[in-house]
Amino acid sequence: MPRDTGCMRAVAVVGNPKPASRTADAAQRLAAALGADELVLIDLIELGGKLIGWGDPDVAAAVAEVQASDLAVFASPTYKATYTGLLKLFLDQFATGTGLQGVVAVPLMLGAGPGHALAPELLLKPVLVELGATTPAPGLYQLDTAYADDPKLAEYVERWGPAIRAVASL
Repeated sequence: MPRDTGCMRAVAVVGNPKPASRTADAAQRLAAALGADELVLIDLIELGGKLIGWGDPDVAAAVAEVQASDLAVFASPTYKATYTGLLKLFLDQFATGTGLQGVVAVPLMLGAGPGHALAPELLLKPVLVELGATTPAPGLYQLDTAYADDPKLAEYVERWGPAIRAVASL
């Protein structure tokens, strides 16, 4: 649930199997550009095998961190035209319909070419909605080799940032 502190608390959940990845950097850039006052990075590769099964305290802490955020950027590289199994394992930890209730979610995916530009919108966003997240904007897709200089980030934030911030502050 969002906290009533006047600041936007964000979490970047990264499903890249490589630690300290470009995906993690892109997720943090997006959260910061959207106005996050506090930002926590959850790099799922650090949880590794703990994501298989139920009841691991580190996984439970990560789930609680997401649920306590105002804004969550869920980021993945594009693997086999969709998000990674690592991110899927983490999303499986949330209850259907209520697990992400009160969290504003933004799907972000990076890929090698424009052929999968709709993947965040068509594949990741529906799962977030199914888990109860509010997704007031379309997902963002960036090329993994150009995301740092990609004008799409500024364009996305200019177009969708006001709506995302307004819903995250409710």
